[in-house]
Amino acid sequence: MSLIGLVVAATLFGIGTYLIQQRLLTRIIIGLGLISHGVNLLIILSGRRGLAPVVTSSVGPDGIADPLPQAMVLTAIVIAFGVTAFLLALALRSFILTGSDAVEDDVEDRRIAGAETGATGEGS
Repeated sequence: MSLIGLVVAATLFGIGTYLIQQRLLTRIIIGLGLISHGVNLLIILSGRRGLAPVVTSSVGPDGIADPLPQAMVLTAIVIAFGVTAFLLALALRSFILTGSDAVEDDVEDRRIAGAETGATGEGS
């Protein structure tokens, strides 16, 4: 594998993870996109380099590249595009309803989490 490719993939993962932890939906969507690009880059880097994936009489099967990583990345790109379009539609709907793309804390979830920690703390 190429060291530059690994550094770029690690950078994409790091920045994407940082963006996913933010409260704004647009940053979360960009973070997911960066992580999917990092995964695609790692899949391509994991594929062996070689000639085109076509077997001819002059080239044996040891000299050709594996076409499976390329097919997997093509599929991953299509899936990531569909997920991104869906998340953008959800973010737009949230912006229309609330006027902001910030994700707010759910009061009911906090109440349930507080009740569970209180119930386990009393029994011990």
